[in-house]
Amino acid sequence: MKQQVNRQYAAKGMLLVAAFVLAGCAAQKAANETAGPQARADVVAAMDKVNGYWQKTTPSKEWPFWNVAAYHTGNLEAYKITKNAAYLRYTQDWAEHNKWMGAKSTDKSTWKYTYGETDDHVLFGDWQTCFQVYADLYKLQPDPVRIARAREVMEYQMSTPNDDYWWWSDGLYMGMPVMSRLYSITGNKQYLAKMHEYFSHSRKIMYDEDAKLFFRDARYVYPKHKSVNGVKDFWSRGVGWVFAALPRVLDDLPKDDPHRAEYEQMFRDMAASLKKAQQADGYWTRSLLDPTHAPGPETSGTAFFTYGFLWGINNGLLDKADYLPTAQKGWKFLTTTAVQDDGRLGYVQPIGDRAIPGQVVDKNSTAHFGVGAFLLAGAEMVRLIDGATEKGAN
Repeated sequence: MKQQVNRQYAAKGMLLVAAFVLAGCAAQKAANETAGPQARADVVAAMDKVNGYWQKTTPSKEWPFWNVAAYHTGNLEAYKITKNAAYLRYTQDWAEHNKWMGAKSTDKSTWKYTYGETDDHVLFGDWQTCFQVYADLYKLQPDPVRIARAREVMEYQMSTPNDDYWWWSDGLYMGMPVMSRLYSITGNKQYLAKMHEYFSHSRKIMYDEDAKLFFRDARYVYPKHKSVNGVKDFWSRGVGWVFAALPRVLDDLPKDDPHRAEYEQMFRDMAASLKKAQQADGYWTRSLLDPTHAPGPETSGTAFFTYGFLWGINNGLLDKADYLPTAQKGWKFLTTTAVQDDGRLGYVQPIGDRAIPGQVVDKNSTAHFGVGAFLLAGAEMVRLIDGATEKGAN
């Protein structure tokens, strides 16, 4: 009897060993598939195809509102990877056209942060997204003019007692990296302290502590709002803005920042939830936990999530064996389904604030921010490949 029990334990042990070996082989195979010069060339070619089409068909001299500025956040990351001078010139032309400003009012007594597309909505985060782009351009070529308006606006904002500037999830992408970048340039820690104040307010009103995901804003919090099947309705791009904001902030944040651990833990928690919500074909649907609410692929959320997973792997916050297959599936959808033959990036849900049942999102659906998100993901994929290649050479 004792020998039989021992044999059973031995068999279980062998099965466990085999499982670990297979998992290790799968992780190694995944790593090999993303390493090497050809893999890098393929990623850069996909980025060039999409970005080349975009810049050829879209004038650089557009307004500095969020939808356009979000594209430029990705374009500059593409430039850092490719060193394509045309990419840098395109964003510089845009910044110069807008005189390194967002909303242009100079009368502080009229400045607002409710939703608005006019020049007196200076404190509304959608008009501040451009400041993170200007800050990135400043880092490439320091010139105080490039961040003068950003500092004027943000330092005025920080002088107010208000903490509810980011009342919608998108606002975290629009505003958080502005403050972390201005800290990294000026060394003024008030930027980080106020950033956490504003972030804490957003967390309080939009973050679901059970699902580990953000509702788009207070209007969509469950159970006040539900999907068509009565479950929590987390809008893919709304969550994507947050999942992409945290890496951009953590890139700037000192290792000893008192709130770094909180941001990192939220990022890891969100990653675990998002991994479960990925569809078999690699994309995420517009309503993350209810795929039938608005079925079919959506590129902007998928691209932001793919970027976040890759960044997390590259920076040691996410386990490569666990998350690389998820990132690879996302990238495969983006490059084989979302990217069209002419370079147009399709399946991008139009500007909105929720998953809309019946809304058509197809291969012809594109937008600035979708291309920007795709370029962020591509840049991180290249960094992953470069890191794997470097390790292989050592």
